[in-house]
Amino acid sequence: MELMSGNEAIAQGAWEAGCSIGVAYPGTPSTETLEAFAAKEGVYAEWCVNEKVAVEVGIGASAAGARVLATMKHVGVNVAADPLFTAAYTGVGGGFVILAADDPGMYSSQNEQDSHYYAQAAAIPCLDPADSAEALAFARDAFDISERFDVPVLLRSSVRISHTKTPVAPGERVERPLVPYEKDPAKWVMMPAFAKPRRAVQLARIDDLREWAETCPYNEVVRRGDEVGVVCAGAAYQHVVEALPEASVFKLGLTWPLPAAALRAFAGSVERLYVVEEGSCYLTDAVAVCGVAVSEPPCALPRAGELSPGLVRAAFGLDTPPHADAAPDVPARPPALCPGCPHRLVFKELARMRAIVTGDIGCYTLGALPPLSAMDTTVDMGASVSMAHGFELALAGVEHRPVVAVIGDSTFAHSGLSSLISTVYNRGAGTVCVLDNRTTAMTGRQGNPFNGVTLQNRPSRELNIEAVVAALGVEDVRTVDPNDAAAVRTALKEAVSTDDISVIVFRSPCVLLERKAARPLWVNASCTACGSCATLGCPAIARDEQGIALIDAALCIGCGQCVQYCRFNAIVPE
Repeated sequence: MELMSGNEAIAQGAWEAGCSIGVAYPGTPSTETLEAFAAKEGVYAEWCVNEKVAVEVGIGASAAGARVLATMKHVGVNVAADPLFTAAYTGVGGGFVILAADDPGMYSSQNEQDSHYYAQAAAIPCLDPADSAEALAFARDAFDISERFDVPVLLRSSVRISHTKTPVAPGERVERPLVPYEKDPAKWVMMPAFAKPRRAVQLARIDDLREWAETCPYNEVVRRGDEVGVVCAGAAYQHVVEALPEASVFKLGLTWPLPAAALRAFAGSVERLYVVEEGSCYLTDAVAVCGVAVSEPPCALPRAGELSPGLVRAAFGLDTPPHADAAPDVPARPPALCPGCPHRLVFKELARMRAIVTGDIGCYTLGALPPLSAMDTTVDMGASVSMAHGFELALAGVEHRPVVAVIGDSTFAHSGLSSLISTVYNRGAGTVCVLDNRTTAMTGRQGNPFNGVTLQNRPSRELNIEAVVAALGVEDVRTVDPNDAAAVRTALKEAVSTDDISVIVFRSPCVLLERKAARPLWVNASCTACGSCATLGCPAIARDEQGIALIDAALCIGCGQCVQYCRFNAIVPE
């Protein structure tokens, strides 16, 4: 037995099933899955520019006969939905499994959503592991299910399953030869003339899946009593069995389609039946559609966030174990950009010029928080450039503050390029800042097209942001060192003063990539307690009761950013 996280177990299960190709765009809580898969023998794995491309690469490899794993977080499924829904028509060649890692509680996401609805809408099987052992088994078996029913399979995880380590029994790899590819336009060319017959194929498949669901071995009834019955799946199962030890439980491993007859039989064996799920009503509604009367707990379950055994007990009117609250004098620890982060001065200068800043998804989203408070919007990947264009359109002819879009290098490749193309095509104005820190930092420093680093360190091509942008027709393209405050200020002032579109590439490596040994800084007697350095929001800078600046030598990397804002020469090398 070994301890594995759910992500590691899914990678192991795919490898054991003979999966030979893995594709993904990194996104927490799914990221480690493909990283673990890439470390296996005899496989090919790559970071794609976005989830849509990953699924399309996966469909192509599956059509050619390979078994393929595609991984993404829940919002990535939104991006991949276009090819996913049509792949449910075409079917597969080699088995094709898609991991959707949901994030109840939004620990690292801009929204909560339940990926079950995608399985339901696309009519593809959905498997819900409740621990790492099931994650391995379901991932391994999902490829057989995919090939048996000629359909992609959605493997749904959540942050607690993805990141919690539980015991698993890893097995050996079973090599799978390529399924021979044969030209078949009626299966693979989804123009209306062929899509209509494939819809009939899909409907027949749905009937077969519903019949199989009744005997699916991944659904399990745990008998304890005949008074209370609970239907649940995934991480919720762990909370239910701890919170309600006397309840009988129908644990669903297959969450689409549901075993309607089996659920009705289970409901008939208990006095009252409840459904417990996290921040969604998918399962409650789906069970009710099966003809099962679902009771409401005495107190409502939370409508958002993760569940816990205490929350489940509270919903059922049971006492919860006492717990100690945090001490009232424990200081808050809001997230912040790292000491020496190359993004910091860009946000500092944007705040100084009172720009309207449309932001994007990445660690630089922290520029929205005090004391920088320099970002106005963040919606999804690539939205910064599109929303900046929208601001400019709405404010045309009106005197307004400068509008500046801020986007990272990986996100720019993911979906920012298409937004910029649209803005350029429509002769939009405004300023786009590409914060090129040479990595995909927020999800753990993965490669992307603009740093040329591949998942398995294969030879690649490093794309040139400036050349790509210039090729789109942007005439004002400049490269600036973001650690030089004067250069940042000048570049931004010049860019926002024009009536055309400007792109500034702020290039400097993430400090976690190249943490250079440097003498930490300290504050001498010249400090006047003006507080200018503290407005940078650097975690290494604090102030005493009199307002005098303090620098934590354990955190300071000697980047010198604060030195550029101290007018009294009070910050010097130690």
